[in-house]
Amino acid sequence: MKKWFMLILVGKDQPGIVAQITRALYEGECNLGEASMVRLGGNFTVMLMVQSAGDEQALDHLIGPICRSFNLRHHVDAIEGELLHHVEPDVRITVYGADRAGIVAEATGVLTEKGFNILNLESDVGGTKEHPIYVMTIEGVAEQGIQVLEEALQKLAREKGLETQLEPIDTLIG
Repeated sequence: MKKWFMLILVGKDQPGIVAQITRALYEGECNLGEASMVRLGGNFTVMLMVQSAGDEQALDHLIGPICRSFNLRHHVDAIEGELLHHVEPDVRITVYGADRAGIVAEATGVLTEKGFNILNLESDVGGTKEHPIYVMTIEGVAEQGIQVLEEALQKLAREKGLETQLEPIDTLIG
């Protein structure tokens, strides 16, 4: 019986990482599920659901040589694979302001208190070296409604000197 695993890889961005890892998994008779792969600050990060008849050590045996050749750190965890149970975001929130420590903690803390379930969070630093601007985009589900989130974001903006924007996401299915 095949089991699901979460494979996490991190290392310096280089061409061929995805191609070689997925080839090794394919040749090892693994199935791939959901994935998130992104370049962050010159590094490449992979989070990949892998279904395999083997265990964590068998997966390590499949990808270990490739990880060593690319100097990638990797980690494998057994998980419950819940494919086809997608939760679609209904709200997109943007928060930005002068770059400083604590923006993510403050914003996500306020949103969590108001019943916001974060599904995706991306951030970047723009502006100039002298005046960096931190920009964060969050998608999620407003479990207590949009109005409570709007009020919380307005208060956050006033108290912390941030700009915030909330927009509903209308997803068409079918």
